[in-house]
Amino acid sequence: MKNIILLLIASFLTFSCTNKVNQDSSTIYGVLDANIPGLDPIQANNKYSSRIIAQIHEGLYHYHYFKRPLELEPQLAESMPKVSKDGLTYTIKIKKNIFFQDDSAFPNNKGRELTANDFIYSWKRLADPSNKALSWWVFDGKIKGLNEWRESFQKAKATYESPIEGLNAPDKYTLVIKLTRPFYQFNLLLAMPSTFVVAKEVVEKYGKEIINHPVGTGPYKLARWVRNSEVRLEKNPTFRNETYPSEGTKEDKEKGFLADAGKKLPLTDTISIKIIPERQPLWLSFMKGQLDHGIVPKDNFSQVFDGKQIRQEILDKKIGIHMQYRPDYTYFTFNMEHPVLGKNHNLRKAMAYAYDIQTSLEKFYNHRGIESNGPIPPGLDGYDPNYKKPIHYDLKKAKEYMEKAGFPEGKGAPTLNLELANSGSWSRQMGEFVKNQMALIGLNIKITSNTWPQFDKKVKSKKADIFQVAWNADYPDAENFLQLYYSKNVSPGSNNANFMNREYDSMYEKAASLPPGKARTELYKKMVIFLNEKTPAIFLIHRIYRLPFHGWLKNYNEYPVVHDFYKYLRVDEKEKEELLKKL
Repeated sequence: MKNIILLLIASFLTFSCTNKVNQDSSTIYGVLDANIPGLDPIQANNKYSSRIIAQIHEGLYHYHYFKRPLELEPQLAESMPKVSKDGLTYTIKIKKNIFFQDDSAFPNNKGRELTANDFIYSWKRLADPSNKALSWWVFDGKIKGLNEWRESFQKAKATYESPIEGLNAPDKYTLVIKLTRPFYQFNLLLAMPSTFVVAKEVVEKYGKEIINHPVGTGPYKLARWVRNSEVRLEKNPTFRNETYPSEGTKEDKEKGFLADAGKKLPLTDTISIKIIPERQPLWLSFMKGQLDHGIVPKDNFSQVFDGKQIRQEILDKKIGIHMQYRPDYTYFTFNMEHPVLGKNHNLRKAMAYAYDIQTSLEKFYNHRGIESNGPIPPGLDGYDPNYKKPIHYDLKKAKEYMEKAGFPEGKGAPTLNLELANSGSWSRQMGEFVKNQMALIGLNIKITSNTWPQFDKKVKSKKADIFQVAWNADYPDAENFLQLYYSKNVSPGSNNANFMNREYDSMYEKAASLPPGKARTELYKKMVIFLNEKTPAIFLIHRIYRLPFHGWLKNYNEYPVVHDFYKYLRVDEKEKEELLKKL
């Protein structure tokens, strides 16, 4: 899933009040630092929507809450797929007695039982060109007959009733998927929110308004959504008998993570997720006890940490810090379809040499990260700790490449528009930093703040010159990062650099056909070197997160691709009452 990390501006309304004990202790108060575009799984291309969607909707598989490295396990499937020897056919049994949430879309307002055909319908929605699904890239070219159905549907020669060779339900609880070629990450795709199941009745009732009326099989139902303010979720009373995991490490047990083993999920009846784009109001709300978990802003880092150690006053308040090495990277993107940037490699290299990544890491992240040498993060196959990218901050070389580009001291260079994903202060400061860096080599940068929908529209329509984003892993495999530069994924797909190169495509396609092993690993490394040579982006950092949470919040183990974590959380009401007095 595409995870664009920056901030959107919004009011936090009465949530900024000073009363510390004005909340229901049986409710978990979470937070997002950006608004949510919609709650339709096929549009789940960012972490904000995905987090809410995964509480309401479910897929065939998800990740074990504690096991690291991440381990896939059945969710709506009975077991892991049976895969044919040639790697082309997946047979998946669906759990029985799984019901969609009660909703007026169904007869007598009672949700019906889930069947294998619901997945076929849901995936046709993903392929339906009229839906303009942002996550179509997930299945594009992978399932036999799906692309052909998509083309026929566009020409009005196929309907949702038309069969697809690679998607069959031989009985009510069996799904058979045939791939166009072996794709060893296919299981991982089935844990992505964009592949989650929806009911035909719900789509037909709400139409385009389904983005505001999600109805799934998950542990929570949407109770209220106040745009730019709050998403409120309530326990689904018809949720099946799913229990809290009993497996974990010795460290998990010491942290108390296994104390709820065997209890029926979800552990909490109500989730209130506040939308607070600005970091300072978010931090103040957390420190007043109005949020159960939060984010440490860069300006408050020294308030929490003394170097790498947590300050005693924070420990005294029983505030925990969840350390998280995320499978992600941030990157500064060039639109390769820009008439100058796309054709002038020397200009892109000049800008790469002019970007002071280490200062940015200190200034905006308090050194919470490491410089990236390519798109593959540490911990994934293909990451080479010994490889160093050829371009690092060097103003002298940057100016030399400006001359090679035909713009000595910036003379004659075009003004480039830097698009910000929001208008939050952190985002604006980052934009000013980039502008000032590029001014040192004579480049004029115009900064434009956007709302998230405005930014996304510009990027997807190839109208953004340059922009800085982050990509969180949709699934824990390097292919998920390398596909960002595959030509078939250009905007509105995930390749927002609009990089098109036959040699790279050939390497990518070959790697996608290889099973995990030495040959694939070496090809991944070669692709990283190739991307650094062509410079469609400046690879910036892999982030390290330090996420604060109050001592009364139990089982907090947030991780990027484990979207459904709220069902595991609970609040110790007695402890909350006592700890609020210390804030």
